[in-house]
Amino acid sequence: MSDPTRPRRAQRRVPAVWMRGGTSKGVFFHAADLPADAAERDALLLRALGSPDPYGQQIDGLGGATSSTSKVVLIAPSERPDCDVDYHFGHVSITDPVIDYSGNCGNLTAAVGPFAIEEGLVHAQEGMTEVRIWQANIGKRIIARVPVRDGEPVVDGDFRLDGVPWPGAAVELSFLDPGGSAEAPLLPTGRACEQIEVPGVGVLAVSLINAGNPTVFVRAADLGLDGRAQRATIDGDPALLDRLERIRAHCAVRMGLGETPEAVSRARPATPKLAWVAPAADYRDSTGASVPATRCDLLARILSMGRLHHAFTGTGAVALAVAAALPGTLVNALTPWPGGHGVRHVRIGHPAGVLEVGAEVVPADAGWTAHRAIMRRSARRLMEGRVLVPW
Repeated sequence: MSDPTRPRRAQRRVPAVWMRGGTSKGVFFHAADLPADAAERDALLLRALGSPDPYGQQIDGLGGATSSTSKVVLIAPSERPDCDVDYHFGHVSITDPVIDYSGNCGNLTAAVGPFAIEEGLVHAQEGMTEVRIWQANIGKRIIARVPVRDGEPVVDGDFRLDGVPWPGAAVELSFLDPGGSAEAPLLPTGRACEQIEVPGVGVLAVSLINAGNPTVFVRAADLGLDGRAQRATIDGDPALLDRLERIRAHCAVRMGLGETPEAVSRARPATPKLAWVAPAADYRDSTGASVPATRCDLLARILSMGRLHHAFTGTGAVALAVAAALPGTLVNALTPWPGGHGVRHVRIGHPAGVLEVGAEVVPADAGWTAHRAIMRRSARRLMEGRVLVPW
């Protein structure tokens, strides 16, 4: 209970850690340090990141004014016997008072294990520490294998991740049973590919996949694109962005994730993701470096919170890898595979370079099931202390 005789501070001080995971950054909190009331909690988180900001800069908060840097993570000890920590992810809108909890962030998942170890939630095992994570947004288990030295997560190493300028230590993530969720099965409509009519756009072939996060895949050529586009080209075309959002919102309704396209656009900006794919080809990444077609199996671009992601989302990569292993999908058509057992790896050519991710898809009574997906990311604690929030 607060002391009524103590002078009221102008700002509330909340313990927090700023972390990079993969190609994203987010502010990590212990759930117990936040208000128990969800509305009060979200109001505090929005203010901490500087949202909503009509100028789009999050200048009065910790958000970085991009979809990759406007994120929060809530961590708590897990009550599940098969998990160590519960991980809740929130994608914070920059311009609107909205935190979307409908999906996971695969990139920041890489930072959950190191955070849990450094915060004493998981006992460090020298060499390699396994952290069992319950992803509360989508109700899935994830195993993170974190390299440890002298009781602390290792941050230096020779693992390079395109989109991150310095090498680091690889954190291996195993997404267990990543296909499907409480909202929708692996194939929400039961079809690997189908035609959907979007008002103002026309009829498009789409593959609707629910793995990692719900994701809509379309062919780049059907959008008038070639798969090589960079952020300036896509984000600088308001008419194209509007068309892409129409497609995303209508497909969300088709997937059973919203009542109307308008409701999806308003309240569910984070998921489903929309990605477009194209055959492998030579291109230049965002640094101007040449990426030969031989380095990747296909080209792909993905939207995040209405803008082109500067690399490729982690959960989008999981969905793409699952789709690549599923016969009949648009992704599978670009990366033909004779099938078989084990993890199938696919190399994704994205704006910042190439990302490799693997998935194992096996036949099931009702069609197919995704057994697991595997990828590697690096992560690092950037700052620790207290977030100050006017309150």
